[in-house]
Amino acid sequence: MTGSLIFDPLVPWMVLAVLGAIVLAGTILAIVRGLRGWALRSLAGLLILLALSSPSYQEEDRAPLTDIVILAEDASASQTLSDRAAQTKDSADRLAAQIAARPNTEIRRVTVQDGEGDAGTALMATIAEALAEEPRARVAGIIALSDGQVHDADRPVTLPAPLHVLLSGRGTDWDRRLTVSNAPAFAIIGEPVTLTLRVDDMGAAPGDQTNAPLNISVDGAPPQRFTVPIGEDIDIPLTLPHGGRNVIQFVSPAVDGELTDRNNTALIQMNGVRDRLRVLLVSGEPHNGGRTWRNLLKSDSSVDLVHFTILRPPNKQDGVPVDELSLIAFPTRELFLEKIDDFDLIIFDRYKRRGILPAIYLENVVNYVEKGGAVLVAAGPDFASAQSIYRSPLKRIIPAEPTARVLEESYRPLVNDLGERHPVTANLPDGGDWGRWLRQIDVKRTSGSVVMEGIDERPLLVLDRVGEGRVALLASDHAWLWNRGYEGGGPQLELLRRLAHWMMKEPELEEEALTATATGQVMRIERRTLDETVPEVTITAPDGTQSNLPLNQTAPGKFDTTFVGPDIGLYRLMNGEAFSVIGLGPAAPREFEQTIATTTVMEPVTSATNGGILRLENGLPSIRNVREGRPAAGRSWIGLTPRNAFEVRDVRLTPLMPGWLVLLLSSALIVGAWLREGRR
Repeated sequence: MTGSLIFDPLVPWMVLAVLGAIVLAGTILAIVRGLRGWALRSLAGLLILLALSSPSYQEEDRAPLTDIVILAEDASASQTLSDRAAQTKDSADRLAAQIAARPNTEIRRVTVQDGEGDAGTALMATIAEALAEEPRARVAGIIALSDGQVHDADRPVTLPAPLHVLLSGRGTDWDRRLTVSNAPAFAIIGEPVTLTLRVDDMGAAPGDQTNAPLNISVDGAPPQRFTVPIGEDIDIPLTLPHGGRNVIQFVSPAVDGELTDRNNTALIQMNGVRDRLRVLLVSGEPHNGGRTWRNLLKSDSSVDLVHFTILRPPNKQDGVPVDELSLIAFPTRELFLEKIDDFDLIIFDRYKRRGILPAIYLENVVNYVEKGGAVLVAAGPDFASAQSIYRSPLKRIIPAEPTARVLEESYRPLVNDLGERHPVTANLPDGGDWGRWLRQIDVKRTSGSVVMEGIDERPLLVLDRVGEGRVALLASDHAWLWNRGYEGGGPQLELLRRLAHWMMKEPELEEEALTATATGQVMRIERRTLDETVPEVTITAPDGTQSNLPLNQTAPGKFDTTFVGPDIGLYRLMNGEAFSVIGLGPAAPREFEQTIATTTVMEPVTSATNGGILRLENGLPSIRNVREGRPAAGRSWIGLTPRNAFEVRDVRLTPLMPGWLVLLLSSALIVGAWLREGRR
């Protein structure tokens, strides 16, 4: 039982203060006037004031409560290095037994995991959650076993007791780390981009190593090895080899004695984009379709267009002297011999042989395609004539032979079964309900793939690969009817855009492609093909293990599946002859950016609570009781603050000034004062 005196005034304390002042003033006045009963009057006033304050004697039946100690064990990824996990587990068990042996003390053990995504060690968040489940007035101390690499140390958490950190790890630990900075998400194809790379040795590293080997690999190709200095920023110029995703892997081979090689690798994924599309449009003669081609290409701000229309061929004799013509001479030699490789696409629109382009120029176009260039032939009636460009060196690359027939009748262009699987013509807008064309050049396919058909299923659009380049033949000059809205028009803009991008080898329009996209550790694998079936996809993990997964068809020519990667790193995908790579996880996992145990991160937090940081390799510290506000850690000890918390089971109140007693005593004092003063 515990007793105490309490007051429960019948009137506000301010009123009591005023009444007390009146009693004091009356007492002073009585003394000044010489009244002999002033003492009795004062006692009567004090008695009334005491009665108004309602004093009581309170007795509590209290049951003591135990102190609570929170023991947080770091189980994040960095704790798996060396023997830290075993060191932490053994120390935690011994420390828990030591705390449990203390009188009036309970222990709460919690485990610290990695944060969501790449957030790192969330120690303070775990402690905050543990405190939310316990009465803060009973928490006597918080002990965390960790390597000190805490990534939410700046989280504002109000701690009610000292926080102590016991560091895992060894003083002899060292590690090598590779970091890459200044890596943009996009880069222009063919233009160098500079990455900054750095190799650092952390901790008690051997002092005799000043250089480190470095392997650089692009898209899973065999790596190139270089030697770089340790501890210095190295600028590496890099040129992306192709459009779409480029996966660049930097690896510093593991060295004996370092903690881990998880931070010796950096994966950078950059998308290659083209700066501008350089197009050479050669029109054989003015016609409605030529203007449509020009307007279409000029409307795209990403296209640099050079357009020449042959208005006055050599066989046209109109009597106008050459020196009076206001036309610009066609720079054929410069374009077709000197600067042909500067163009991404060459379009021959209703062009025929007229002696303007010698055979050597056209031979150079063939070489340009075989080395990776692109040519689009928009055929008109001249393609079926004796002056057709098919009857030139271009014959070697044009995928269809004219039959010398020009079909002048209406028809509706249709995408065939193969075209439904080809990315150039698959899922074109309006679902094939397009306006009719009125002319088609009859051709016979000699190579490539027919993706669109016209009159009586004759080839209308033929696509082909020649060497490293690509060629397309459109066997009609009436595509402009769609642009004019004839009979509702059609998707001319989208068709020609896809056609140009396919010829530019844009990854999203490759007909034979294996791609993957990652969300966390889950990758979505997509296979595009012209075949009707595909084999299983083979996935090679960073550690060399292989998995085979079937692909499910989602649309004509499209198959996909999902795969959960168990580890971060570079994964290689193989499906038939299609090959791809993808990196899962962050380029540099946060848990392995800093791997050496440190006191720096948590020192401000422990100092604010009078706690301390000690190393487990120096032995398990003893535990002492310390008063609140005093230093709670020493060289080989840590302190807990006893809370002396209790639970009140019963309360009894005994009034000290009952009403009848106050009335009796105050009346007696007042009467006594009156009688004493009346004898005077």
